[in-house]
Amino acid sequence: MSVLRVGNASGFYGDRFDAMREMLTGGPLDVLTGDYLAELTMLILGRDRLKDPGAGYARTFLRQLEECLGLARERGVRIVTNAGGLNPAGLADAVRVLADRLGIPVRVAHVEGDDLTAAHPGALAAHAYLGGFGIAECLRAGADVVVTGRVTDAALVTGPAAAHFGWGPTEYDRLAGAVVAGHVLECGAQATGGNYSFFQDGDVRRPGFPLAELHADGTSVVTKHDGTGGFVDVGTVTAQLLYETHGARYAGPDVTARLDTVRLSQDGPDRVRVEGVRGEAPPPTLKVGLNRLGGFRNEVAFVLTGLDVEAKAALVRAQLEPVLGRVADVRWDLARTDRPDAATEETASALLRLVVRDADQQVVGRALSGAAVELALAGYPGFHVLAPPGKGAPYGVFDALHVHRNTVDHVAVRHDGRRVPVPDVQDTAVLRAVPEPPLPRPLPPGPVRRAPLGLVAGARSGDKGGDANVGVWARTDDAWRWLAHELTADRFRELIPEARDLPVVRHPLPNLRALNFVVEGILGEGVAAQARFDPQAKALGEWLRARHLDIPEALL
Repeated sequence: MSVLRVGNASGFYGDRFDAMREMLTGGPLDVLTGDYLAELTMLILGRDRLKDPGAGYARTFLRQLEECLGLARERGVRIVTNAGGLNPAGLADAVRVLADRLGIPVRVAHVEGDDLTAAHPGALAAHAYLGGFGIAECLRAGADVVVTGRVTDAALVTGPAAAHFGWGPTEYDRLAGAVVAGHVLECGAQATGGNYSFFQDGDVRRPGFPLAELHADGTSVVTKHDGTGGFVDVGTVTAQLLYETHGARYAGPDVTARLDTVRLSQDGPDRVRVEGVRGEAPPPTLKVGLNRLGGFRNEVAFVLTGLDVEAKAALVRAQLEPVLGRVADVRWDLARTDRPDAATEETASALLRLVVRDADQQVVGRALSGAAVELALAGYPGFHVLAPPGKGAPYGVFDALHVHRNTVDHVAVRHDGRRVPVPDVQDTAVLRAVPEPPLPRPLPPGPVRRAPLGLVAGARSGDKGGDANVGVWARTDDAWRWLAHELTADRFRELIPEARDLPVVRHPLPNLRALNFVVEGILGEGVAAQARFDPQAKALGEWLRARHLDIPEALL
């Protein structure tokens, strides 16, 4: 059968608004996907639904569609999106209303069954991660637009691929190939040079969005429309493959993809071939993302300028101690951004950050903000803050749990209103770690130089609940021979002091010349709780690249 060209126009709720139009007008496509959901987004949509039971979906998608629905219809491009969030039926109805108003005849379907909130009292939102076969059912029945709730990000690609090529639920290698392609596409411009360690290799001022040319055997080519910004090479695809993954087995509701079997090769300018992907039966359980309100938080950053920074910080803490004694969770962090004999006031200043959390908004709100402001004329010399503290804002907590697959009703609601139950898979396999793969032989001894790791390795990091992952890859075979032996879990802990007392698991992926580290618990209760300076661990990999090691001179 023909190649299926699947593009992406959104990597998160708030991504580039014009991307949908750019993808529809930039070149040929069969399917255009949009990923709008993340752990934090589900919390935001849950709060929206508290205010308005008819809300709970990504409104940006509707505004984009108002400009682009006619274009998609004219060009024969089908649209598949998880913008339905907590209310896919509501968004599907809104799309129909929009289409009627515009006079554009389109068939709109949706997928539901992921919402398990009623089974979890106290949760703001609890949603199972569904696979792609509900999407496939809607497309096979003729839908032009398919709206889902919480499916896996890769399901936006596996669904169209299964529908187009007629794949069944046990064609694991083909499905796994589509999962890998979907994982590369899901974050939009991160596959075309965005957030890329070696961004200076190309012009990334305005990266284009990616697309994948999928084949019936599950292989694909990742590329982008001609003339768009950014670039696609083995490095950009490797970086995205490592993003927010754990071990060699990448489990999903349709298939477990073996990331240790992925082979990447440059297939021409801005073209990367993805092949060799093996798949296995999916696990017997489905992941459920559970969001709840954790209480209220407040924050203030004190600016400490010039001399006696440590003593100034101690004075602030002592002055606020009587007020903070009633707060459930108090965290102080002193960032020594100051320099001696600095040429500017800003570079002569350090930041003392105070974050407080409590179930009582009053405790972290007016009581704290009043006490902090009262120090304006009674504190350390040079007292000022980056911004006045507020009244205390609610924060969320994310938990991941797993439920047996037979407790979730996956339903495709076709464009004609017919509800079709999506059969569950017959075969499953409990997820287990793969054996440690053989490592390349070490480099021979030679002279070394103290230098940043990032001179020879790239990295990309992200969050999964309270954990963070850091994928690190080498650009050459010799650099991989050194990296595989040098960057152990213990060395990682030495380089990242925050991880010294935490479990760190290392997963080698030799085909990608990569190591994937999972740091358990470094993000506390997840991104919505904002427990650390970089709550989503987005820059954790770049911090690691900036740390110095003894690197063989032959690599520099």
